[in-house]
Parts: sequence; C-alpha cells; structure tokens
Amino acid sequence: MLESSSVAEWQLIGQLVEDLQQLPDVHAHLHEGETSNQGSTDHDAQIDLRVAGKDFVLLIEAKRAVYPRDAREVVWHFRELRHGDTNDHGGERLRLLIAESISPGAKELLREERVGYYDSGGSLYLPAPEAYLYIDKPPPKALEKSARSLFSGRRAQVLHALLMQHRDWFGVKDVADRAMVSPSTASQVMTELDRFDWVKSRGQGPTKERQLIEPAALLDTWAKQVAASRPPKLRRYFVPAAKAEMLPALFDEACELNDAMYAVTHEAAAQRYSPFLSSVSQVRARLWMGPNAQAALGSLDARIVSEGANLSILAVSSPGELLFRERVDGVTLASPVQVYLDLLQGEGRAKEMAEHLRREKIDF
Repeated sequence: MLESSSVAEWQLIGQLVEDLQQLPDVHAHLHEGETSNQGSTDHDAQIDLRVAGKDFVLLIEAKRAVYPRDAREVVWHFRELRHGDTNDHGGERLRLLIAESISPGAKELLREERVGYYDSGGSLYLPAPEAYLYIDKPPPKALEKSARSLFSGRRAQVLHALLMQHRDWFGVKDVADRAMVSPSTASQVMTELDRFDWVKSRGQGPTKERQLIEPAALLDTWAKQVAASRPPKLRRYFVPAAKAEMLPALFDEACELNDAMYAVTHEAAAQRYSPFLSSVSQVRARLWMGPNAQAALGSLDARIVSEGANLSILAVSSPGELLFRERVDGVTLASPVQVYLDLLQGEGRAKEMAEHLRREKIDF
C-alpha cells in the first residue's frame, strides 16, 4: 500500500489521470476516498474511468520499479484478488499496475497475462472489455540510465564473463576474478540479473552461487543498448606495403614483438571465426594504448589518415576490455561475444555478419 509520504507515487497517479483525460472520449478522475493512505484496502488508489460511454473502476497498485520477477508476483497477486472484483455501481473493476519504470521484459509478461500497466514514460496498457487502450512510449530516463550503466564499464565485464561461461556456476568472488572487477561490482550486477530472472541461484550467504539461464535474453538486451549507442571513435591508419589478407598477421607480429596487448575485432575477426565475406579490406582491432602500443604501430610504419585506412584502432583503457581473447590461425581475436557487439556498430554488411557469427559461433 502507498504511504502518505509517497509523493512520487501520488504524482505518478496524477500523471496517469491527466494522460487518460487527454485521450479522445475518455473521462477520468481520482476517487475522493482514495486520496490518502487507505490501510484497509487491497489497492493504493482508485480512478473512476469512462471510455466511450462505458464505466470502469481502476484499482491501482503502485510500485517504484518493476522487473520480470516483480511482474510475475503482481500477476499472481491480481489473480488472487480477482474473485472480489465484481461489478458494482461504479462500473467494472479493473486492476492496473503503475510504476516509475517497468522493464521491457516485464511489460511483455504483463501484456501476455493481460494485466494493465502504466509507467512514468507515458506507456499505457489497459485491456478493458470494449475499451482496449495501448500506448507504447520510450522507457523513462531513469530506466534508460540504469540499463546503460549495466551494459558499460566494469559492469559490462561481468556480463561478458557470464556470457562466455554461461554454463558455469559462479560465486561473487569467482565471477569478480574472472571479470577483473571488485567483488562489490560483481555483486551489484548479479543482483540486477536476479531482478531480470536471467540467473538461478543455489546456496545461501557466502556460498551462494548463480548460473546464467537466459544468455540469449541478456545478449539481446545488450545488443539493443549497443545498437542505440554512438559508435566509438576509431583511430585510422594506413600501413604501407601490406596486403589485406596479410595485415592481421603483420599486426600480430608487431604487437607480440613490442608486448602490446590487442585483439582483432569486427569483420577481420568474424571472418576467422566463421567465414562470411569473400574478402575483408580493413583490419579493426582493440588495442590497450600506451608506449608499447605506439611502438607496435611505429614498427608497422602505420600512418594516421582521414581516408583510405586499412587499419583502424579502437583504443581501450584497461585489460578488462580485452577479456576472453582467443588465438585463431596465428592471430589474437576478441571474444566472439565482443566481436558480435562491435559488428553491430559497423557499416555495410557488418550487421549481417554479426548475425551470422552469433548463429554459427555463439549459438544462443
């Protein structure tokens, strides 16, 4: 139940009423008896609604944030209450969940179960008999910010570790070591994944372990974040006297001699993992920048250019951005997951190649 101090929730209820009133042939107002904490009721607020001459009573349950696990609990709770939602003098009673943010997965689950919802971004789903309402708007900024933080920086390294070894069980310290992050960062990420129902757990306390059970859902969501993000800046070089097919090996040799940490990515890496194109004209690589990296590029006589590049460098700031590299045909490649994500920000046939790589090499 809402407490009288839950100002944000009451503001959201007021926003819902305003949004409903702006719809054609819709009238809505907050029931006068529901403007303060009603400890004896099974709902947080009541809205009297008329749509095209038909009357309804919306019984509101408010939450701050809703993820799939929360959505399932709401569905079960609404089912238990449904037997009491009989028609009365106020019109047909309908249950509606409102929250500041509702994750895409939670929205999908609620629609499948025909449970109405509303969020602070203005998305509305109300499957009322003879008055179906559905408005889909971009997620509220709070949810977008939360998603971006999960799929970036050191948190992304935890996701990377889980995807690459998704059949393994992990304790917090174990996944922190594999992802090269602090245990607190690993714990925060695992808690978020719990909320999405993407992991299952066993044990308790310090011995608690988790296993990723929805790798495809996690990678799909990460891919959407990447596709919606601005591509990283690349440093473009031209390496003279280097044929395209020989450049990966030459680059590898230069990095090995100068102890520079790198991983070939994009088309040149995908082609080695699972051939798709007849040829690749440019090598793109992740390179941990520093004196060793500059020495490697110098030994190749690589020259910065604005066009006509055959080598493009994505500068990384830590070894954590080069996790799970693989050695294939004498060249160090970024992990298949990393190559897939990098390709999603490419041009030309990069996205086709990404899907081919995911289907043939990643397989989830």
